Amino acid sequence: MNWQEVCEHPSLKDLPFKIELDELGKIVMSPVKINHSILQGEIEFLLRSLLKGGKTLPECAIKTGKGTKVADVTWASLDLLAKIKGQVEASIAPEICVEIISAGNTRKEMAEKRQLYFAAGAKEVWMCNENGELSFFNTERQLPRSLLVPDFPEKIEV
Repeated sequence: MNWQEVCEHPSLKDLPFKIELDELGKIVMSPVKINHSILQGEIEFLLRSLLKGGKTLPECAIKTGKGTKVADVTWASLDLLAKIKGQVEASIAPEICVEIISAGNTRKEMAEKRQLYFAAGAKEVWMCNENGELSFFNTERQLPRSLLVPDFPEKIEV
């Protein structure tokens, strides 16, 4: 399957799972807990509040070298939005991609996702654990805090 087919398939429209595609076009589903949704909402709110000149995109589908990945929260500048608006999946990753790590995610899986987002054009990738603690990365290394949003907190209270 491709992402367009996933988006249009009637039996996949109202699933209570996050859906992604692997590099073979197979559907990968992950259940989402309430704390995940709380963290996602708070991160989106803070990004929208602290950054101007762009938009937050929750559940943003991004075309990567290993299928379509869906970042929990992203922030894209208006310039980038002009390029990807109307696409089924973003051909260029938004500048900031945030993943909320679930209990089922492995370190290897999340490191790979980080690299896929960077290869697709992300400037920073943030990882948030189930306790609300954030880790910030750019293409070169882990950062003590975000360079793009220095006022963003290192922990989200749930």
